[in-house]
Amino acid sequence: MAFLVVGLLIGVATVVTLLSLSDALTADIQHKMENYGANILITPRSDNLSLSYGGITLGGVSVDATEIQQSELGKIMTIPNHRNIAAIAPKVLGVVEVQGGRVMFMGVDPSKEFALKKWWAITGNPVASDDQVVVGYSVAQKMNLAPGSKLEFAGKQFSVSGVLAKTGSQDDQLLIGSLPMAQQLLNKQGKVSLVEVAALCADCPVTDMVTQISNVLPAVEVSAIQQVVKTRMHTLAQFRSFSLAIGSVVLLVGALVVFVTMMGSVNERTREIGIFRALGFRRSHVMRLILMEAAVVSLLAGLLGFLVGMGATEVVLPLMTEQSVAVAWDPVLGSGAMLMALLIGTAAAFYPALQASRLDPTEALRAL
Repeated sequence: MAFLVVGLLIGVATVVTLLSLSDALTADIQHKMENYGANILITPRSDNLSLSYGGITLGGVSVDATEIQQSELGKIMTIPNHRNIAAIAPKVLGVVEVQGGRVMFMGVDPSKEFALKKWWAITGNPVASDDQVVVGYSVAQKMNLAPGSKLEFAGKQFSVSGVLAKTGSQDDQLLIGSLPMAQQLLNKQGKVSLVEVAALCADCPVTDMVTQISNVLPAVEVSAIQQVVKTRMHTLAQFRSFSLAIGSVVLLVGALVVFVTMMGSVNERTREIGIFRALGFRRSHVMRLILMEAAVVSLLAGLLGFLVGMGATEVVLPLMTEQSVAVAWDPVLGSGAMLMALLIGTAAAFYPALQASRLDPTEALRAL
């Protein structure tokens, strides 16, 4: 019986561990999607004219895009799925002359932008007033800037409140200031260059929201930023499929252990079964006894396998995530583990039980 319990326990624990790990990793990604970055990008609409003839491309002509009117952004909160919007972060972009060089200046709403870009690591503090800026890593290195440094451009003096840690992206080349000040310096009052929209949940209908925003803002381009998210979710789906395949193999091995163990048990108890038959036990009674024994042991193995599997998840999960993720003790998974162990155990014990019921009582009595 100990071998029977251990065989099923290992199989159930493996399946529970793999499934709970994939669920926890999926929940971790969904949490990051809810709190990090934008799902939807709104940009001005522009027309590109391609110039080619006879297979030779001569380049193209881009019709300058008009800026987005900031007053129009309020319409975004009128869409049917407006409750799924977590943040709307407008930006205005332009080039300014700083210390004899040209730098991209981006005006943002600090309360929205720095909350949206939680992966930004800042030495110092975010922008808190119109006379402060945060500088990108490359700009800080090139101009020898640090928190507290003074910077003058466009006829105004600014204080460097913070420096972005290196991101390896275009953010390293930016000067970041408040939106009203940037609009004033770039002569773009009441206008924004692009808008990032963050959906509140991972499974929100982002595609529907893109259509709805396009309907209320027909003069802009609205697109969903989903490629990276889809790639991660596809990877997790493959991991889950792989987990199910591995778990199925382990459960098959567990079923074989149950089969061999129950066959050995029947062979060892030939005399006892023969006595039962001689006393009037029917074949159905003998089968019921063997299957009941297998069912009780299988339920025990299922319960222990669930506990061991969840314990293994608690140990392994911190090694696979960047931050602490709580493991959900799902009662449905526990019930499923016990039901799975019960079905596998009784199915594997059916043939041994059938063999036990077919024993000839005269042969068993002859061995006494």
